[in-house]
Amino acid sequence: MPFINHARPAVQALMVGYLLLGCVVSGAQTPDNTGGAAGQNSQVNPSDIPDQITAVPNRPTFSTTAESIQSGVFEIEYGLEAAEGHQNINGLLKFGMTKNLELRFGNNPIERDAGVAGRGDSGAGFKYKIFEEMPWRPTFSVLYAATIPTATAQVGAGAVGHSAGILLSKDFAKHHFDFNETAQWLGRPGASGFDRDYFTALAYAHQVTEKWGVTGEIAGFSRTNATTPATMTLMGAATYNWSPRLVFDLGIYFAMYGNLPRATFFSGVTYSVADLYHHKEKKKKAD
Repeated sequence: MPFINHARPAVQALMVGYLLLGCVVSGAQTPDNTGGAAGQNSQVNPSDIPDQITAVPNRPTFSTTAESIQSGVFEIEYGLEAAEGHQNINGLLKFGMTKNLELRFGNNPIERDAGVAGRGDSGAGFKYKIFEEMPWRPTFSVLYAATIPTATAQVGAGAVGHSAGILLSKDFAKHHFDFNETAQWLGRPGASGFDRDYFTALAYAHQVTEKWGVTGEIAGFSRTNATTPATMTLMGAATYNWSPRLVFDLGIYFAMYGNLPRATFFSGVTYSVADLYHHKEKKKKAD
């Protein structure tokens, strides 16, 4: 779900609780360093996968995993949301330019809020992984995105914006945590300058069986200006790995406070389309 506009004390308190839980789990089990969201498929042996491509979903959470998709892999995510007075279809395209650099383009082709329907905004940016996960440290990445005001009038932001943030991800056996802290500069339609807010999110994922997993998240935006108050959401979802490269999700998020629908249902899919660098073919030729 690449787009949600618009806290923090409650998020940070729960973040501490999650990290304490992670320490307990770490002490009881040997860390699994298979790597971030891809580690949610840790029961799948990569040597048993013919094309050796494993999806790295950002869905279903609002937060972004610090892990990157594989070099050369093109991956898509699409989903829909439905709530009272709010519906949309949201999409995210990702490409692994290098091992650490991921290019990203997001768009809401359909958006409906308060009875007004149209085309949503777009966003383009990148994620760069600085440190790989190790037993004593999480994966650390940085994220940048620019808002492109492609939306129909009264539906989108109406101005160019920017966001930049830090992403942390850590696995404790089959327990996975993502933490995001992001600053947003939101353009003012018809005026100069930017409003600013902060996005904080903490997500937890656990692979229950080889196919099924569960995810939970608490996330929120700080107050932007006098007319845009802070928001906080609490989310729960189930994921199903049809295959290592195809993942479905279904869930609900609740507005704990803020100007959002009380409950929003969502579903979506993540699919690793292809390895455009053809690593497997090159390896066969080398052999």
